[in-house]
Amino acid sequence: MTLGAQGMRVRTSGTLPKESRLVVVSNRGPIEHYFDDKGRIQRRLAGGGVATALSSAADVLPFSWVASAHTPADRAIVDKGTAIRLGHGMTLRLVASPSDSFDPFYNTFCNPLLWFVQHSLIRELEARDVEAEAMYAWEQGYLPVNQAIAEAVVQEIRKYGSCKGVMLHDYHFYAAPLFIRNLFPHVPLQHFIHIPWPGIDVWQRLPRPIVDSIHEGLLANDSIVFQTESSVQEFLLTCWAFVPEARIDFSEGTVTCRGQRTRVWANPISVNPFVLRLRTLSPEGSKYLKRLQRETGEQTIVRVDRMDPSKNILGGFEAFDLLLHQHPELIGRVKFLAFLVPSRTAVPEYRDYSERVFRLIEEINSRHGRPGWTPIKLFYEQNRVQALAALSLYDVLLVNSLADGMNLVAKEGPAVNRKGGVLVLSVAAGAFEELHEGAIGVRPDDVAGTARALHEALSLSPGERRERAFRIRRALLRHDLNRWLYLQLEDLERIEDERSAQSESAERSWAHAVR
Repeated sequence: MTLGAQGMRVRTSGTLPKESRLVVVSNRGPIEHYFDDKGRIQRRLAGGGVATALSSAADVLPFSWVASAHTPADRAIVDKGTAIRLGHGMTLRLVASPSDSFDPFYNTFCNPLLWFVQHSLIRELEARDVEAEAMYAWEQGYLPVNQAIAEAVVQEIRKYGSCKGVMLHDYHFYAAPLFIRNLFPHVPLQHFIHIPWPGIDVWQRLPRPIVDSIHEGLLANDSIVFQTESSVQEFLLTCWAFVPEARIDFSEGTVTCRGQRTRVWANPISVNPFVLRLRTLSPEGSKYLKRLQRETGEQTIVRVDRMDPSKNILGGFEAFDLLLHQHPELIGRVKFLAFLVPSRTAVPEYRDYSERVFRLIEEINSRHGRPGWTPIKLFYEQNRVQALAALSLYDVLLVNSLADGMNLVAKEGPAVNRKGGVLVLSVAAGAFEELHEGAIGVRPDDVAGTARALHEALSLSPGERRERAFRIRRALLRHDLNRWLYLQLEDLERIEDERSAQSESAERSWAHAVR
């Protein structure tokens, strides 16, 4: 009997019954712990796109969430053995890997090596001996942490005795599916990858044994889900290049290797517009809204990003600088509010990028500033409610990332905006495939083109702005977070049905052979 086969089926509701349980795996959980000024352990919502999206889905079904412990308070919770219950039947199991494995796992292999490779930013690694660092971090960090996470998943499956499936998330755990599969051959495994999947030539920058192992780990899944169709096709091509024994069906989107058939498909993650609007209307959201209204100009450009080279923050500010140079009539009238979240500050490339961003902001403010008016206002902190309040106020939202699996800010902004704001969106962001009818598209490497797009967005008539905003909201309602989750669960149900059918067929064959 397949694990979880006793559970009820998911047909139209998109929910799991309480007696059935899903195990979700991600690098960060929905909350993180911290010490307050009195040394007491407190909790707050975690940052990051994965945690944000799945936290919004937590009310839909009960599940066990397995994630890495990141903060000292997280580790203290693990040491105490305190059960972490989050309501609605959801529990959180934190895994505290030793620092001598977690540091190379997170600060060397995942970030920046794997992150930069998958975002085609390999040039950012020119100062590194990529091959030597990658092999060390893979063997001493990535594999041990993946094994520890897999062991925690196995413990959760054994704890509840029934598992609807394991839903793994993102690039941190490419090796974990194989570890889980070796212990539970029949449990449904689904892996959602939030970031882009680059072409064959980019993957060749990593040592071949690592590339082979990444594909081997992923192909232990029953299902691999990407944000876009382009990433699906690139993954199938890299399987063709690096897994010669695999049988690939490009039309069906399947890879069969060593007896395991893996479906590869796209299901772009989304947002819940209603939940987001409620947060902006909350007392805390209203407080930030009043403060930020004093910072806006006659027209306001907003960006909300992690401080990450892939987000192309420098390129966005360079375009704004060019816009003010070409259109001096906007000086004193247009403000740029930038909400940047500190990210991966232990990684040298990220620290260097942050310093370059800060310098450029100072230069632009010095060059174009006037008494009583500063072009760029920087908010450098993690404050989600404040960022949502800002998104409700933009006239133009700039998302010009060099590469993005999706970019949820491009969806969150139009969902909460109150001004018929215009989205200027990178064609290299996964969100562009869904939102292109309402957005103004820009090539992220084209500073002059981005400056023109900003000017176009600021110059649109109210009717044109409303029409573009309507098109984007229509796309969001057509495929919101609930729809995304429903399709993920439907996929797990399909896997379970197929395994049950295989088991029944094997039993009939055995019975026939006995007779």
